[in-house]
Amino acid sequence: MIYILIEHDLGKMNKTATQGLVLARELAQRTGGALVAVLIGAQGEAVVEPLQKYGLQKIVHITHPQLDDYAPDAWAESLVQLIGATNPDAVLAMGSERGNEVMARVGAKMNIPMAANCTVIQPGESYRVTRVRWGGSLLEEAFVDGSPKLLTIAQHTFEAEEMPAGTPEMETFSPTLTEKDFRVRVVKRIPPEGGISLTDARVVVGGGRGVGSKEGFATLEELAHLLGGAVGGSRVVTNLGWRPHTDQVGQTGARIAPELYIACGISGAVQHWVGCMGSKKILAINTDPEAPIVTKADYAVIGDLHVVIPAVCAELRKMKG
Repeated sequence: MIYILIEHDLGKMNKTATQGLVLARELAQRTGGALVAVLIGAQGEAVVEPLQKYGLQKIVHITHPQLDDYAPDAWAESLVQLIGATNPDAVLAMGSERGNEVMARVGAKMNIPMAANCTVIQPGESYRVTRVRWGGSLLEEAFVDGSPKLLTIAQHTFEAEEMPAGTPEMETFSPTLTEKDFRVRVVKRIPPEGGISLTDARVVVGGGRGVGSKEGFATLEELAHLLGGAVGGSRVVTNLGWRPHTDQVGQTGARIAPELYIACGISGAVQHWVGCMGSKKILAINTDPEAPIVTKADYAVIGDLHVVIPAVCAELRKMKG
């Protein structure tokens, strides 16, 4: 039996969650076990219907009166108790911030290893996995022991594939939790300014040191507004205080996968590349034709962003009438 934790936020499924079902389904087929999705919290009911499109044999819904929002220790303890009651072969989750956090805590509680950000899983007495390391610059092959095998799947590695297989069996599980399990929990939410988050935006306009100043982001904000997107920034930009940390794209910021990422005045060091490499298309605007982001981008404009972006905005305004 292969479990995969389906991450959701107040009933809204993480958009990378269905990507992980591709690898989980392949693992279930190779081991001959059932593919079981695990949902945590009352709001999880909202994603039961969408999940029925992905070839699941069962959905386990973990419920508890206090599981009304994210609490990493409570989620981990719930999984530990479910594992103890059902003895699955492997437990998977997406390699998101929450997925890695919860699975690491499960491993610590059970004193077994956890392998993060896997792209290939080969079952056996020990699982042989390929996983992303060093910010995406290295692929490592490793063997994972323990019972069950605890793994997270690298985000933006697979395209979700629908595979209807009838209506999965539904089952509920009620863990025994204490106040200690809720010491860390979400207590308040502040929506992002502009209403579109970096991880949800179809278009992201990113700015780096080349923007020149905090005020220089005004043209990037206009471009993002015209394209219905969001504005992001490099680590340098957030360190300088030009943008808040919540706007940072990179290894220590948000990892995005928009339809289009427009990188403006960004050199494209590996730390930033890790955050944007999941983008479907990348357009770089830079004065340096040898900048790392230019050499990796699908398209590039070699020029001054302070000239290029206002010209693009003017054309977009004309098109919109």
